[in-house]
Amino acid sequence: MSDADDVLGAALPLEYEEDLDPLLDRIGDAACVLIGEASHGTHEYYAWRAAITRRLIAERGFSFVAVEGDWPDCRRVGRSVTLAPGGAEDPRTALNAFERWPTWMWANDETVRFCRWLREHNAGLPPDERAGFYGLDVYSLWESLRAVVDHLAEHRPEYLRTALEAYRCFEPHGEDPRSYGWNTALVPDGCTEEIMALLTRLRRPVSHGDSRDPDEELDVRQNAEVAAGAERYYRTMIGGGPESWNVRDVHMADTLDRLTDFHTHGGQTGKGVVWAHNTHVGDARATDMADAGMVNLGQLARERRGRDRVVIVGFAGGPGEVVAAPSWGDPMEVMTVPPPAHGSLEEVLARSELHRGLFVVPPERDMPAFLTGTLGHRAIGVVYDPDRDPRQYVPTRLADRYDALCWFRITSALAPLHLEAARRGELETMPTGV
Repeated sequence: MSDADDVLGAALPLEYEEDLDPLLDRIGDAACVLIGEASHGTHEYYAWRAAITRRLIAERGFSFVAVEGDWPDCRRVGRSVTLAPGGAEDPRTALNAFERWPTWMWANDETVRFCRWLREHNAGLPPDERAGFYGLDVYSLWESLRAVVDHLAEHRPEYLRTALEAYRCFEPHGEDPRSYGWNTALVPDGCTEEIMALLTRLRRPVSHGDSRDPDEELDVRQNAEVAAGAERYYRTMIGGGPESWNVRDVHMADTLDRLTDFHTHGGQTGKGVVWAHNTHVGDARATDMADAGMVNLGQLARERRGRDRVVIVGFAGGPGEVVAAPSWGDPMEVMTVPPPAHGSLEEVLARSELHRGLFVVPPERDMPAFLTGTLGHRAIGVVYDPDRDPRQYVPTRLADRYDALCWFRITSALAPLHLEAARRGELETMPTGV
């Protein structure tokens, strides 16, 4: 039997939302579904990830979406989709306000469509049953610190001095993470003491039974956690190696745990959907990331919750177009994605001439070789050079990395809300840049 026959024999249709029924059957009672993407700029990945999530929220009672984005920006989106007082009436307004490069990751038409659906869905529910939208990432050091200072000045002035001491420690670096990172090479502790003093004061459980506004308490606590995580991230990033990557993904996993706890009330366990790149959600132990000493969100979610409570969905695609940038901070471009590299997972899938398909990893051990063998799996980050595409592959045992995979033989570019006009934001961990 050929590889093409194996692929076609294992593939399920993926043309309509009803074709997701086998995936929902596989998800079953799982309380955590991590949905990936093979790039940050492909329409099909965003559109079908949204389709899966709509069904999980509408049919399975999932209570929040957590994305690979900054907490403060995503909280503004969350306030819009949950119809919170002061939130934007149209989620597009909140998404269009994203300024940190690369804005196209979330400021795009595909995310707008999903968030408008989510707001409409939530409008018919009581406030404590509305599905939230949150950011998992660690980059927003200064924005999160300012948010903590503003909150404490108004609500808990007894802690304001501690927050101001932390903020002033970072002021000499002019909101430049590289400046802070290089300075800690000379003064290793940096602002760690000030940040931990602040975090110790704010680190307490947040629940719906709290006498204070639980949403406000979650917000200030998480902004303090982001500041602490970002301080560690930028301090370790300068030294290279896997540590900064691990700081970031552990922060994501910890945030996911806090959101699950926050949405667990009334006898109902919080159920969350995660949107992030395949390199974050696919179990690192099924790739060469483990050999490099790296962990990731998918691995940590399985370890902490149990594999039967977590379902991971990966995405893969063939040639087409993608939104990316030629180097860090450059304006976005619509780039051509070449045919997949020889011997890769994508080449095996493309040879079958399957237009698109859903693969659900079966429970039995007797599986076709493309599911169990180690094959290169394309990973396009926000920085991409099509001429160096053969270097963009992660050795992967698909059946161990994911529980299901969505495949698209031809891909198209995401539709950003606005163009990147200038170099913005902070550095990201390398070499994957995802």
